[in-house]
Parts: sequence; C-alpha cells; structure tokens
Amino acid sequence: MSLGPKRPTFKPTPYGYTRRSRGIPRWLLLLITGVILGAGGVLFLQRSYGPQRLTVEQSEQLRTDLNTANLESQRLSAEAEKIRAQIKQARQDQQEQAARAEQLRKQAADMEAGVASLIQAIPPDPRGTSPGIRGADMVARDGGVDYRILLIQDLPEGQTEAPTLRGQIRLIAQGSYPNGNAAHVELATQPLDMGRYIVVEGRAELPNKAFRPRQVTIQVMAEGSDKIIATRTFHVTAAR
Repeated sequence: MSLGPKRPTFKPTPYGYTRRSRGIPRWLLLLITGVILGAGGVLFLQRSYGPQRLTVEQSEQLRTDLNTANLESQRLSAEAEKIRAQIKQARQDQQEQAARAEQLRKQAADMEAGVASLIQAIPPDPRGTSPGIRGADMVARDGGVDYRILLIQDLPEGQTEAPTLRGQIRLIAQGSYPNGNAAHVELATQPLDMGRYIVVEGRAELPNKAFRPRQVTIQVMAEGSDKIIATRTFHVTAAR
C-alpha cells in the first residue's frame, strides 16, 4: 500500500552525462615525485660522498688516538718549558761569564801594568843586548845544577808589544875536577819561544858527578843560526 506519490526513477539516457569522481591533482603528483627523488638523492650523496658512520671499534680507536695525542702534546709542552728554562739559565751563565771575563781582563791589565813597572825596575843586561839576560840563579845540588833565567826583550819604539823570538838557550859550566884540572862542560840546550819576557827554568845533570861547577855561561841563539845574540855568566852557589 502506497502512502504517497512515487518519485520518478532516474534513468540515464544515451544523451545524458554522469558526474565523474575527482582524481589526484597533477601538481600534487609532481610535488610528491620531487620529494621522493630529492630524498633519494640526499641518501645517495650521503652514502657516496658524506662522512661514514664509525663503528664501535673505530670510535674506541679514535678515542685512544685522541688521548695519545693529548699526552704527546703535554709531553712536548713540558719539554718546551724545560728547554726555555735551560735557555734562560744559559743566558744567565753567559752573562755571569762575560762579567767574570771582564773582571779577569781588568785584573790582567793591572798585572801587565805591574809587570811593566817591575821590568823597568830590574837592572838591564850590562851588554845592552835584546833580549837581555836580566838575572839568573844557578844552584848546584845532588850532581846537577838547578837554574832559573830571566830574559827580557826591549820594546820597539812606538810599540806596546815585543816581537816573538824563537831560538835556543845553551848553558856551559866552567869548573874543575878534584885533581885540579879545569874544564868547560855543556850542561843543557833547550828551545826558546818568548815575547816581552820569559823565565826559563829547569835542571841540568852533570855528566861527571866529580865535576864541580863554579860558573855557568848562558848563551842565546836565534832560530836557524849559531850566532850568539845574548850571553852572560853567573856564579854557581851550593844548595843549603
């Protein structure tokens, strides 16, 4: 039983149209495609060219290397500090040595001045030669003669230093034997290398213990020549 009028039933006709359902917009598809491609490209670049992720072992090795580098840096810093301290001490020592050297130089200058005064006070060689044999001690002791000889060169005019003189010194003793025979005995010959002054000392053994020296003649010869450039005779004293 029908309560009201029936609605007409819709029937499509060949000339009518139906309402189409809407699809995904094209711009949205392009956007999604671009996002997917971009994310894939980023992942590809990270895997191909980006930093590799470290494994646990690699992380531990890196931490160990860093600790070693820190320890080495501390060691080098300590060594650098030690070297700086050594350099500072060396500079201080150098300054002290320089001051000491200056003090010694002044003392040497004072001594040179004192020596110059003493040289002026010593009587000259009677023969007036240069070098002059200014003094000598000859002491007979235990079958030999102990000698000490002072030679001084004159300074050239206008000079403060004397030229180097090389040559030799010869000692000849005059004396006698117990039977009364007189004799001359060569005691010693030694090289000479002097400047302003020199003290030559030593001991000459007598070739015959019975010989009794009374005098010793000192002869000075220049290098390469037998010419005597200075000579002087001194008495021999007996040892006490």
